[in-house]
Amino acid sequence: MKRIITLIVAAAATMSVHASSVLTSIKPIQLITTELTQGVSEPDVLLASNASPHDYALKPSDVKRIRNANLVVWFGPDLEPFLSKILRDQSNVLTLSHIEGLELREYSGSHEDHHGHDHGSHDPHFWLGYKTTQQVAEAITNKLVKIDPEHTQDYQKNLAAFLLKFAEQQESLSQQLEPIKDKGYYVFHDAYGYFESDFDLNHLGHFTVSPDRKPGAKTLIKIRKALASKKAKCVFSEPQFTPAVVESVVRGSSAKVGVLDPLGTEITVEPGSYFLFRQQLADSYESCLKD
Repeated sequence: MKRIITLIVAAAATMSVHASSVLTSIKPIQLITTELTQGVSEPDVLLASNASPHDYALKPSDVKRIRNANLVVWFGPDLEPFLSKILRDQSNVLTLSHIEGLELREYSGSHEDHHGHDHGSHDPHFWLGYKTTQQVAEAITNKLVKIDPEHTQDYQKNLAAFLLKFAEQQESLSQQLEPIKDKGYYVFHDAYGYFESDFDLNHLGHFTVSPDRKPGAKTLIKIRKALASKKAKCVFSEPQFTPAVVESVVRGSSAKVGVLDPLGTEITVEPGSYFLFRQQLADSYESCLKD
């Protein structure tokens, strides 16, 4: 009897290790991975939604979680520089920015203040793009199959379901956003290029390249002029950052203030969460830009 209990405890321990074996760096990557590991495991996340990957310092407990993970999925040094050193010695790592053929958006030449910035020359917010997210989902699935071949069919089935639902949602969001795509707006930081390009939205500019940097005086004057001439119908802030600068710029104009959350801060991680995240983003654009 004692032996049976020991075996049950050992099996439960193995299952719990397996259930948390995939560690993702940030929530958007966790949302996508959750769709792909359904019925097998639940991916964990390293950074809380309100933590900035640019200046995060690893805690001893973080190091332990990284060392214990069967797979660590991160974007790469341009987005999470704090992970570069520790992941050098880690065997099972998927660096998304190194995916062959990943069609990342290149920051335009107008990003003169981008020089030396953490984000590098390409936009890391791939999870907001249709093509890039498909490419990443396929790469994550391939890696999962490689490290856990026993569940190959589950992963492949999950990927097929994900891609089908993704295509259906893309069509639905396209119809939803069609009536507002000529309406001008400003965003708080330059994070939404993939989404805006997918749906041909009329993005006029941003306050800052990175949320960690304060907007420059020239930028604020330019935005105020655009609002005064009624070129912009809406200005979007983000829940992680104080909207005081947004409110001061909008004051006295007829522009509305909306909120875009590029990280899905308030979304509970469960199957279907990634699609809810994209739907909420589309709803935010629609509610602020519609007449």
